[in-house]
Amino acid sequence: MFSGIIEHLGTVTAASRGDRSLRIAVATGIGDLSLGESVAVNGVCLTVTEYDAAGNAAFFISAETLDRTTLGRLAEGHRVNLERAVTPATRLSGHIVQGHVDGTARLLSVEMAGEARRIVFAVPATLRRYLVEKGSITLDGISLTLNEIGAIGAGDAGIDAFAVALMIIPHTWTHTTLGTMAPGDAVNVEVDVIAKYVETLCQYR
Repeated sequence: MFSGIIEHLGTVTAASRGDRSLRIAVATGIGDLSLGESVAVNGVCLTVTEYDAAGNAAFFISAETLDRTTLGRLAEGHRVNLERAVTPATRLSGHIVQGHVDGTARLLSVEMAGEARRIVFAVPATLRRYLVEKGSITLDGISLTLNEIGAIGAGDAGIDAFAVALMIIPHTWTHTTLGTMAPGDAVNVEVDVIAKYVETLCQYR
């Protein structure tokens, strides 16, 4: 379980592709990792399969994860958002994040709004029912607030997508991978798990 508050920016130091799988090595900057520990890498819950005291860690990415996330695009030199699992004493500064990706979104635009930035993403239409204005969404592991939600098929989002706008403060821009993105780049999306539970409960009551 995670909270969507990014703790470290890591760097991919190696990426080795296998038969519908990927192994990556990441310089995490975290010196006390444990074997088998869960770490959210760009919002995807992965297991530490190797590590050293310097904070270098290895992760195995399965075909299922490659099919559902953007991790297959990772290569040596890429920066990644990192968050360790929460503990019972952790302040939940973001929201409940599982690291289980529901889809991918595409960056449409970035514009200045004073010192902040207004960013717009195209999100798959299948996720629309889980999102509400001022609700939470996780993009590449970052807990963010939805400021605006557009209509499905409107504007630049595409026929099977809708646009969402978010306001990004300077700290988030500089301490996550958002600041390195350009229009057209893809991110991992996780919607609020509570919304999914409510949907299932309403269906099977």
